[in-house]
Amino acid sequence: MTKAGSKGGNLRDKLDGNELDLSLSDLNEVPVKELAALPKATILDLSCNKLNTLPTEFCGLTHLVKLDLSKNKLQQLPADFGRLVNLQHLDLLNNRLVTLPVSFAQLKSLKWLDLKDNPLDPVLAKVAGDCLDEKQCKQCANKVLQHMKAMQADQEREKQRRLEVEREAEKKREAKQRAKEAQERELRKREKAEEKERRRKEYDALKASKREQEKKPKKETNQAPISAVSGTRGGSFSVGDGGQEDSESEASTTTISLFVEDGSFLRKANTGSNSESLSLDSSEREDFFRAINTYHQINSLKKKER
Repeated sequence: MTKAGSKGGNLRDKLDGNELDLSLSDLNEVPVKELAALPKATILDLSCNKLNTLPTEFCGLTHLVKLDLSKNKLQQLPADFGRLVNLQHLDLLNNRLVTLPVSFAQLKSLKWLDLKDNPLDPVLAKVAGDCLDEKQCKQCANKVLQHMKAMQADQEREKQRRLEVEREAEKKREAKQRAKEAQERELRKREKAEEKERRRKEYDALKASKREQEKKPKKETNQAPISAVSGTRGGSFSVGDGGQEDSESEASTTTISLFVEDGSFLRKANTGSNSESLSLDSSEREDFFRAINTYHQINSLKKKER
């Protein structure tokens, strides 16, 4: 690559007042660092070289007032070209430009512009005009700036529209997330209530079961007092109200006998002239034996008292 510093000698030697002429220097790269060191060079001629692009750093040469880039091979300008806010005169004749960067609208000082002989976008070409003389080049500068400002405004509106769409989408996502979280909270609350109700029912059922168990022995203790137990193969006792006269007691007394027959426990109940034999299950046998033991204990105590 050819640079002005190597082929054209020291740039300061080319500086004439505030003008720096680097035209016809066979340049394919702009010596940006060397140019930045020459802030007095407000007029720069880079025409008739082999420049394809301008480096981003070129946009830092904000001291430039007049710039000639005609007759190169530029296909586009840097996106930050609008930083050259002091630029008043710009020659882009005979390059390969199709569009201009939106930042071009920031060149508020631009008074003269030539865009002839570029494959411009039809809309931009119509705005730029022919640029055949000084007047048309000034009109070109004014019209192109207005066009680029409109494009910049359109892009800004589109940017704002996209931002608004994104904000609305974000709001919807947040609302959806809040609804989901509320639904999950409600579900957890309902599950918690159902679990609490289930535990309460289990507790109530347990209490009811305990009450039933407590009632059962009370019924057994309400049986009539035992008045007699006898028998050899088993045992028998009489039950009645225990508090009436003998004649009444005899009429209402029931004698129950326990005996074994063919390996099974049987009970025989005699009430007056009636008699009935029934098989005893294990629970009834236990109750019968407890009654016999209770009778013997009471009888023993009575003997001691005598």
